[in-house]
Amino acid sequence: MKMDKLLLTPAEAAQVLSISRSKLYELIGQGRLDTVLIDSCRRVPKQALDKFVGHLQHQEAKRER
Repeated sequence: MKMDKLLLTPAEAAQVLSISRSKLYELIGQGRLDTVLIDSCRRVPKQALDKFVGHLQHQEAKRER
């Protein structure tokens, strides 16, 4: 049985978004991308990526009006 990951490492999240790891940390620092900490390990919830991309799409749609 294949199980999808719920939490991604910053490197994995950057790869999914097709951006650099430093850009991902910039987005996190700006509060534009939610993360969680497990002890000292930062992880990006899959839902946070979906929310971020949805927000980008919404912003783009507003600009096109």
